[in-house]
Amino acid sequence: MSAPTAPAGAVTREFPKPVLVISECLEFEPCRYDGARIRFDLVKALEPHVQYRPVCPEVQVGLGVPRDTIRLVASGERNLLVQPATGRDLTDDMEGFAALHLDGLDEVDGFILKSRSPSCGLGHVKIFDGAESRRMVRRGAGVFADAVLKRFGDLAIEDEGRLRNHRIREHFLTKLFALARLRDMARAERMARLVRFHAAYKFLLLAYSERDLRQLGRVVANPRRKRFEAVFDEYRTGFVRALRDTPRYTSVINVFQHISGFFRKELSGGEKAHFAELLNRYREGQLPASAIASLLESWAVRFGSTYILDQALFAPFPEALKSPADSGKGRAAGRSVAR
Repeated sequence: MSAPTAPAGAVTREFPKPVLVISECLEFEPCRYDGARIRFDLVKALEPHVQYRPVCPEVQVGLGVPRDTIRLVASGERNLLVQPATGRDLTDDMEGFAALHLDGLDEVDGFILKSRSPSCGLGHVKIFDGAESRRMVRRGAGVFADAVLKRFGDLAIEDEGRLRNHRIREHFLTKLFALARLRDMARAERMARLVRFHAAYKFLLLAYSERDLRQLGRVVANPRRKRFEAVFDEYRTGFVRALRDTPRYTSVINVFQHISGFFRKELSGGEKAHFAELLNRYREGQLPASAIASLLESWAVRFGSTYILDQALFAPFPEALKSPADSGKGRAAGRSVAR
């Protein structure tokens, strides 16, 4: 296995800034129901790299700060948003605000919403059988979050609780910046740029889904010579499908092993053993994928492999957002919502 080479050196990458809607109580304003502002370090880390669109749906429908608690109440198949202390039913107001707000988003790549909130929670919010009841009948999404999932369910969407887990966070950031890059690429409406985009994401897509990678390759080949807009729409549909869920450990390891094969003749026995140990630590959840990708990238720089260095797998998001020392803890249970 060989790859085109060039003089080794530092790799400089630029990322289009994703448009990211975020719950305003996460580091922006003290607008939580109890008047708190929630500390979340990722928000500060992301600030130089994204365009934030903060929103507090509860304040926007006229609730004050602090405010009496609200909750979801089951009403058949529908979930009502009520405030037990006042007897108010806020469901129509919240659904109306959500529709208006989401309609006004010309461009958006992702959402970070407040976990377990009856307005913003993404899937683990308690739903009770009455306004005053303590009996939970099911769990679901908050009213605003439900509208987000129905309208923008293919974007990068997570809550801050799950994003404390490094594997979920890496997947979220990978998808967020990939969608922003895809959106930016499409502005030129040129097939050549789509071909280059696909080539740069080859190994990353392989880590997520070999089947989708092959299907997207056929789309890019454009055998029927469709117009760019039609090709792009088909490509985007397949691309977001490929990045729907976090990749399997085994798929990522296979891609890493495949890439290491480009350097098998140049690496020492000690380097190969070290690489194998890192793969084991990743397999056991003790190390994020970005740490191993950084090692492979350093080998590509060392041996001057432009083919490898051009791969988005090695820089799916800005370097400053990588956290190789992360404990890996966080709420990872449940189905991924960064879809």
